[in-house]
Amino acid sequence: MRSPNYDKYPATRTEGALFHGWEAIREALDRERRGPLAVDWYAGVHEAEITEGLLPGFSRIIRMRDLMKPEAEIRRMTDPFMTDDVLFGYVTNLRMPDFFDAEKLAAVRAELETAGEDVLILGTGAALVAPQHAVLAYADMARWEIQQRFRRHEVCGLGVDNREDPVSIQYKRGLFIDWRVLDYYKDTLFARVDWWIDTNAAGDPKMISRETFFRGIDKTARKPFRVVPFFDPAPWGGQWMKDVCDLDREVPNFGWCFDCVPEENSLLLEVEGVKFELPSNDLILLRAREVLGAPVEARFGKDFPIRFDFLDTMGGGNLSLQVHPTTQFIREQFGMPYTQDESYYLLDAQPDAVVYLGLKKGVDRVRMIEDLRAAQRGELVFDAEKYVNKIPAKKHDHYLIPGGTIHCSGAGSMVLEISSTPNIFTFKLWDWGRLGLDGKPRPINVERGSRVIQWERDTDYVKAHLANHFSDVAEGEGWKEIKTGLHPNEFIETRRTSFSVPVTFRTENSVHVLNLVEGEEAVVESPDGRFEPFVVHYAETFIIPASVEEYTVRPCGLSEGKTCMTIRASVRFNA
Repeated sequence: MRSPNYDKYPATRTEGALFHGWEAIREALDRERRGPLAVDWYAGVHEAEITEGLLPGFSRIIRMRDLMKPEAEIRRMTDPFMTDDVLFGYVTNLRMPDFFDAEKLAAVRAELETAGEDVLILGTGAALVAPQHAVLAYADMARWEIQQRFRRHEVCGLGVDNREDPVSIQYKRGLFIDWRVLDYYKDTLFARVDWWIDTNAAGDPKMISRETFFRGIDKTARKPFRVVPFFDPAPWGGQWMKDVCDLDREVPNFGWCFDCVPEENSLLLEVEGVKFELPSNDLILLRAREVLGAPVEARFGKDFPIRFDFLDTMGGGNLSLQVHPTTQFIREQFGMPYTQDESYYLLDAQPDAVVYLGLKKGVDRVRMIEDLRAAQRGELVFDAEKYVNKIPAKKHDHYLIPGGTIHCSGAGSMVLEISSTPNIFTFKLWDWGRLGLDGKPRPINVERGSRVIQWERDTDYVKAHLANHFSDVAEGEGWKEIKTGLHPNEFIETRRTSFSVPVTFRTENSVHVLNLVEGEEAVVESPDGRFEPFVVHYAETFIIPASVEEYTVRPCGLSEGKTCMTIRASVRFNA
């Protein structure tokens, strides 16, 4: 194993003032008061902390939750999007005003036009009633931290007190309803917010001005950057990341690392030596064209379409046998515009590592589904090897998994999963008879899975199209590049480049996502000095905005004079 130099808290250094602690925040806001103070926020913040932190100095408080529709009415309004499924809902078309009583909003809005500086407006939707001359602060929150608060049953959903719901139901409401509404609403506020407040770490608030916020956003959109990775245990989790990423050895395992999921990761700005945390999705909402590239933005809007994450089964177990939906199915059933096509890149592997991929030739599909149903009922142990190809896997293999393909990473692998990003759309078919971390069986989706399995993807198809489908692209003295995928059905292109000398890449109107899959250190540089040299370490994922246009990567530090290797993903425009 390499010595741990993986950076778990990457940040963009930017200039500006930062106010640390509630006393400093209050003093800064007091100096700017010009009528009422409005503090809007993302659902998931600790309301009591913000209220107590800002309350001194105000004689009247307007709480936005008092202006909302009754909870029973909000639940009826959102029921069609929640559905009765344990995991999956339907993407909402609701907007923030739909959650409020229109008459109450109008009355308070009229009253506040002449209100003085002693009025404090608190809560999600505060900007709906705050007069234009009011100071507006926004307490933002990254989705990963919200999920931790779900697990601790600490926070409510938008207009509902769902703290006691199972975590999966809280997450479902967030993914299909609340976060859609909140992001759409926040996107209308960026030009209006005067101050941004970070309460991701409870009891340790920080605040920056609009100018500092945009200075950090604009700098990040024009240079290589990393989002903050987050790690999570899994029923099948392994031990590899503990060593390479320097994680807590007391935790039994780590199965997941999400290090490029901008919808859920954080972005750190370093201001006056202090790290200010905001959702990395803010960058995409504000600078989609600069980061993604104009053609990618035209195709995906303000969605970051490429996801990199780790699946660690080194010293762990098999993932669930699973399948992802087809594009037509995900559109019809869940309202999502594209599906979770993916691939497994083997960052590391033990000698007995395997990948389960595609169906064996000539399988009886009726019998297979019957066996899966029987296994779901606990009547038998599903014989995966009877139906699914079990392929020996080694380091730097790459297996392509377009939607509809049965697959599973086996024990003994360190997978870099490269995929598109619609989040939770995995239909588990068989989970090897084990329980989840909560001691309960994990949800199995045989019925949905049976509707999307592409039965023609058998042994011959896997060999011809999915397993290590490599081709040389170009090479020169000290470097070589090969195409490793993805499948023609997938919109992501991947290239692996080995190099002992500086190698040049051009973004060509698409965001690039890379991981240093071999070598201790490399540095990303601009041929014309547009950005400062950016050092990356082994296994770190980094993002190159399309606006960078051209960049070089070369070994540095501990890798000076040695060969390094990156895997690079971009959006494919031509087959």
